[in-house]
Amino acid sequence: MEQKYVLITGASGGIGRSIAQKLAADGYSLYLHYNKNEQAIMEMMSELASSNVELIPIQADLSSKDGYRKLAENIFSLDAIVLNSGSSAYGLITDMEEELVEAMVQLHVTSPFLIGKMLLPKLMNKKHASIVAITSIWGQTGASYEVLYSMVKGAQNAFVKALSKELAPSRIRVNGIAPGAISTPMMEEFSPEDLQHLQAEIPMGRMGLPHEIAETTAFLLSEKASYITGQIIGVNGGWYT
Repeated sequence: MEQKYVLITGASGGIGRSIAQKLAADGYSLYLHYNKNEQAIMEMMSELASSNVELIPIQADLSSKDGYRKLAENIFSLDAIVLNSGSSAYGLITDMEEELVEAMVQLHVTSPFLIGKMLLPKLMNKKHASIVAITSIWGQTGASYEVLYSMVKGAQNAFVKALSKELAPSRIRVNGIAPGAISTPMMEEFSPEDLQHLQAEIPMGRMGLPHEIAETTAFLLSEKASYITGQIIGVNGGWYT
C-alpha cells in the first residue's frame, strides 16, 4: 500500500501529540512541526519508533512572517495537512499589545493560509487529499476576555468553509474541529476552583481528552468521511450546540 504523509503543525502540544500518536498507529508517515519544544518531539519520535512509519521533525516559528516558508520548503510528498498550531491570549481588548495581535494573527490566520497556498500543488497531485484545522469553540461563539483568540479562531472557521468550496472540485476535503475545554497543559493556567466551575457548565460534566480530538481528526482524514467537507465539528461535551 502506498505510504501516505501528513503534516501536523504544533505536533509538540497536548492535542498535536495525541493526533500524531493516533495517525502513526493508523499507518501514516508524519511531518512533525514544532517551534520551541524540540525535546517533546524527540521523545515522541522515540516512542513512535516501532510504528514502522517515517517521522520527519521540522522546526519553524509560525508566528513570524517567514516561518510558514521554512516549514513548507521542507515538505515533499503530502496527502493531508492538520493545522493545529496555536496559542491563547487572555486579557481585555484594551490590554492587547500590538505586537501580540500581529503574532496571533500571523500564527492562526496568515501562516495557515500561506502554508495552504504553498502546499496545495502537492495535494492536488493525489487522488484523495484532506485538510483539517483545529479551531476552537470560541471561534464559534466568542469569549469575553479572549476577544483576540476568538477572532483568530473565527477566521480559521471561515477559512475552512470558504476553502472547502474552492477545493471540492479538486477532490480535496477541508474541515475543522472546534474543541471545547480539553485537558491539556494550556488548562494548567486555571485554578482548581476555576476548573471545577468550568466543568459544571459543560453538560457532560467533564473536560474533553486529547485523544477525543485525535480520533475525530483521524475520522475526517479517512475515507469514512469521504462526503464531508466544509464542516466545523464541535467536540465540546454539549457546551455549545
